[in-house]
Amino acid sequence: MHITLYRKYRPKNFEEVAGQKEIVKTLKTSLENGKMSQAYLFTGPRGVGKTTLARLIAKGVNCLKDGITGEPCNECENCIAINNGTFLDMIEIDAASNRGIDEIRQLKEKINYQPVKGRKKIYIIDEVHMLTKEAFNALLKTLEEPPEHVIFILATTEVDKIPATIISRCQRYDFKTLTLSSMREQLQFIAEKEGITLPDDVAELIYESSGGSVRDAVSILERIMITCFGEEITLEKSEKILGVTSARKMEEFLTEVNNKNYTNLIKMLDLFWNESLDIELFFKDFAKYCKGLMSREKLSVEQGVSIIGCIFDSLNKFKYEEDKRLIGYVIADNLIKKNQPREKIVEKIIEKEVAVPMPVSSSNSEEKGVLEGVTLEYISGRWNEILKEAKKEKITLGAFLVTAKPYKLEGDTLYVGFDAESTFCKEQMENSMYNDVFLEVVKKLINPKIKVKYVSLGKKREDKKDSEDFTKKIVDFFGGEIMV
Repeated sequence: MHITLYRKYRPKNFEEVAGQKEIVKTLKTSLENGKMSQAYLFTGPRGVGKTTLARLIAKGVNCLKDGITGEPCNECENCIAINNGTFLDMIEIDAASNRGIDEIRQLKEKINYQPVKGRKKIYIIDEVHMLTKEAFNALLKTLEEPPEHVIFILATTEVDKIPATIISRCQRYDFKTLTLSSMREQLQFIAEKEGITLPDDVAELIYESSGGSVRDAVSILERIMITCFGEEITLEKSEKILGVTSARKMEEFLTEVNNKNYTNLIKMLDLFWNESLDIELFFKDFAKYCKGLMSREKLSVEQGVSIIGCIFDSLNKFKYEEDKRLIGYVIADNLIKKNQPREKIVEKIIEKEVAVPMPVSSSNSEEKGVLEGVTLEYISGRWNEILKEAKKEKITLGAFLVTAKPYKLEGDTLYVGFDAESTFCKEQMENSMYNDVFLEVVKKLINPKIKVKYVSLGKKREDKKDSEDFTKKIVDFFGGEIMV
């Protein structure tokens, strides 16, 4: 009987769990010291190990060979039964299909029965956020005073839907999506066991397609393995299998953008359309492609951020347009206009702007009476709030303002300062498309009469460390990682 790769390589001990190192370490220590909680809450995206670790806890407290342990034997009757999903004292409940108060009442009725085979009864409630309000109230009573022989493990992908009263009675662990390096390591481990060669570029493609979910990534790997059975696995084959835009096409598209070749870009978009390629999906893949190049320092951070912002701004602006090819034309035009190489004269302008007067003291600003009660210190204190609100209005503002800070308040004008290495971000903020949105946010949070101007601070330096720090901020903002 065929066993799917995900089930076949599901971790049987804590060391095999991919990522989540801190969580694994804490749970193992709790088991080894006999300090287990009676209720846990595992939160995080799908397929990152929540249910897997719940089962490992069940083995850890019920192993017959080694007692309560952080290293279950996987050989005794209880460990084998848990691995097979037949252990009578491990009850898994899918809250999506058992969400009512009647199901929780049945659970409460049976909970007082002693374990049949093990030391503890383990109740794993998956997608717990799906329970009704009445069911949560019934569960709360059980969590307040659970029997000594019971451990509850609640798992959810939407922790914000769980009542605070439930959360407060659980030991909470927040799971994260895997990093590219952790995912690649896990995929290569499986590939080696299966006797196949998995190129790194294919592993990266699988990672991007999985969204950081181990379960999804292993399922994608299995799909590629089955389709390429007896053949070499290549990036080109994998792209066709998964239906994603080939890296070659995206590389050619970026080349034409850099060459400012309108004609070739339009021809490429028409070709994609004739090949029934989803234009919107292509541009989303192209944004990811640019993010990858940016992370590997093969594309400047400034150009990468500009391309990504341009794509998603246009897709959002024309989201109701049915002819996606027309949107593609607009994006191509915007990409060329916004990615013109900067002339040397720009640096002279920057140096000129550096000669800004020293910040006016807050008392002088108040004396002018233009913005009563508003000082530079007040704005600085609310700066993080302003950035958060601006990012909600337009996500690219979060990237362009990542190094910005309130510089001075003069009359009714707030000067926002950028370091010299962030000239591109300053230029983008001066564009009405971004400035108008940001100004409205500042007016709403600070004062309706306020104005905003942008200035460069300090001289531009070819300081590698500063450049690396800025790169890291942008890469962190987009959730990537810098590849060596």
